[in-house]
Amino acid sequence: MRELAETGAVAFYLPQYHPIPENDAWWGRGFTEWTNVARARPQFRGHYQPHLPADLGFYDLRVPEVRDLQAELAISAGLGGFAYYHYWFNGRQLLERPVEEILRTKKPDFPFLLAWANENWTRNWNGGDKEILIEQSYSLTDDLAHIRALRSALCDDRYLCHNGKPVFAVYRSARLPNPVATTDTWRREVEQWGLPGLYLLRIESFPDETGDPRPLGFDTAVEFQPCWWKTGHSLWKFAVRRRVRRLSSRYSHHVYRYQDLASRAMTAALPDYPRWPGVTPGFDNSPRRQRDASIFVGQSPQVYQEWLSEALRRSNKVAHRYEGHSRGVVFINAWNEWGEGNHLEPDARFGQDFLQATKAAIAFGASA
Repeated sequence: MRELAETGAVAFYLPQYHPIPENDAWWGRGFTEWTNVARARPQFRGHYQPHLPADLGFYDLRVPEVRDLQAELAISAGLGGFAYYHYWFNGRQLLERPVEEILRTKKPDFPFLLAWANENWTRNWNGGDKEILIEQSYSLTDDLAHIRALRSALCDDRYLCHNGKPVFAVYRSARLPNPVATTDTWRREVEQWGLPGLYLLRIESFPDETGDPRPLGFDTAVEFQPCWWKTGHSLWKFAVRRRVRRLSSRYSHHVYRYQDLASRAMTAALPDYPRWPGVTPGFDNSPRRQRDASIFVGQSPQVYQEWLSEALRRSNKVAHRYEGHSRGVVFINAWNEWGEGNHLEPDARFGQDFLQATKAAIAFGASA
């Protein structure tokens, strides 16, 4: 197994780039994330859309060569692993095929962990109403069935660990009815397999997910960028909103500066509990949302590199303070969230610039 502290940086990874029957029924036959990406259009002058993939094209994750190439790009950029989003609904999994094939074929030889995206699937995902398509439900019986279903992944030689404990992340821990009972159930089960336990990450994805994760049974938090509740409201943002609204009533987006996001994150005080820092190369979910999209303008490989370098420095402080060693880890959002405009994978505008910025920041952090 691979140690998390040796990775430097891990990128969240979206597996929604292959058709599944559920998406065919909900969104139309052949739907994948590319469906939204390809139809995106600029929403105001200077708005960078659509984001078109370069090196890998409009790929299908059922193709093993695609997964191999993704790993090669990630390794060339110095990334230490992927955090694959994992979708479990009371015994039912969605979008599980890429990870299942990675486990079955033992390829690519690239470290990974799983992050449980435990939200209801609704039409609100693309700006529609809140019709629930598939609902999350919770029970201790399901908790046990869930962790048992993950045994082959958690015991894989490539799986990321912390002091020998497999790392497992939860996106919405606040949704768990009894998080301590859930985490205790998970730990007891993996200990019966002969493992020393689990290293559980609470992802700070929303305001109700912040704070010390340890009383809830989690070991460490993960800063998930952008932090919407810390974004702030600049006069520039409101000026843009007024200006685009005069063009058409369909414009109702929230526009922010990427530089402001990075600067705020780099100067914020560290929390008084263990939390691994997070960064993002950008964000723009207008491909998914016709209204009320959140758009960061001015994304820059140079600013991103500076932010990642600072985040790596901060992660080392966290490691020293709470873990007793000198190297920490940063979580990047994301490797391939094309429908939200936050991807390290090369696009037609920046090419491999963000990958090169990642490589430079990680190399600098390793030598510091």
